[in-house]
Amino acid sequence: MLLSPVLVLMILALVSPLLLLVGQSFTVETGESHETILSLANYQTFFAKPQYLTVLSRSLIISTLVAFATVLLAYPAAYFIAFHVGQNKVKWLILITLPFWTSYLLRVFSWKLILGYNGVINSGLKWVGVIEQPLEFLLYNNSAVVLTLAHAWAAFAILPIFVSLQKIDKSLIEAAHDLGENSLATFLRVTLPLSMPDVVAALLLVFIPTVGDYVTPKLVGGPNGMMIGSLVQVAFGRLDNWPLGAAISVVSMVTVTFVVCLFLLGLDRIKKLAV
Repeated sequence: MLLSPVLVLMILALVSPLLLLVGQSFTVETGESHETILSLANYQTFFAKPQYLTVLSRSLIISTLVAFATVLLAYPAAYFIAFHVGQNKVKWLILITLPFWTSYLLRVFSWKLILGYNGVINSGLKWVGVIEQPLEFLLYNNSAVVLTLAHAWAAFAILPIFVSLQKIDKSLIEAAHDLGENSLATFLRVTLPLSMPDVVAALLLVFIPTVGDYVTPKLVGGPNGMMIGSLVQVAFGRLDNWPLGAAISVVSMVTVTFVVCLFLLGLDRIKKLAV
C-alpha cells in the first residue's frame, strides 16, 4: 500500500509514454482520409534504407568511444579527490559540477568556438607561428562529437567513481603495501577491482543517453557526425512523420538494450573465467 502511489506514478510517467511510442510506431496514415491503420511500413522503411543503419552503427561507435574516453578522463580526477584531497573534497566536487550551472547548449557552443576555423585553438596556433592557415579538421567530424560529449558527461562519470573509491577500506591498501606491493600493483590488484562495479555503471551511464543525443552532432558533428537522435528529430520535426520517428526511436532503444545486455554478459563471463 505504501509503494502503490509511487508505482502508479512510475507507470504513468515512464511506462505509458513508451507504450504510446511503440504503438504509434506500428501505425501509418492511408489515402486522403488520413485513416490510421496498423502496419510494419515504418520499420520496413528504416531497414530498407542503408543510410539509417549506417547512422545507427555510427551512433553506437561514437557513444562507445565517448563512454570509454569519459571514464578514462574521469577516473584520475575521482582518484585524486578520493585519495589526495583532505578536507576540501566538497569544494572539488562543486568545481566539477560548475559547468552544469550553465546551459548544455552553451557548453556545446563553447566547444564550437574553441574548435572553429577562427576559434581559440586555431587563433592560438597562428599567433605562436605553428600554422599559417587554420586547421579545418578540428570541427565538424566524429572526433569533435566525441570530445564535446566526453566533456559534457564527465561529471556523470566522476561522481559515481568517486563514491566507489571513497568507500574502499583504506586498511586494504595499507595491507597491500605492508605485504610488499608497490603503488601500481596495489592499484591494479586492490583499488581498481573494488571500484570496477561503479566504473561499469559510469560507462553505461554515459553510453546510454549519448546514443540519442542530437544537439551535439548537429552543432559540432556536421553531416559526417550525424547520430540516430538527429534522425529522430528530423522525423518528428521537419518531416512531421511521427510514426517513422517513433519506429526509429524503438529500433534505437532495442539496439541499445541488446548492446548493453551483451556488454554485461561479457563482463559476467570474464569474471567467471578470472575466478
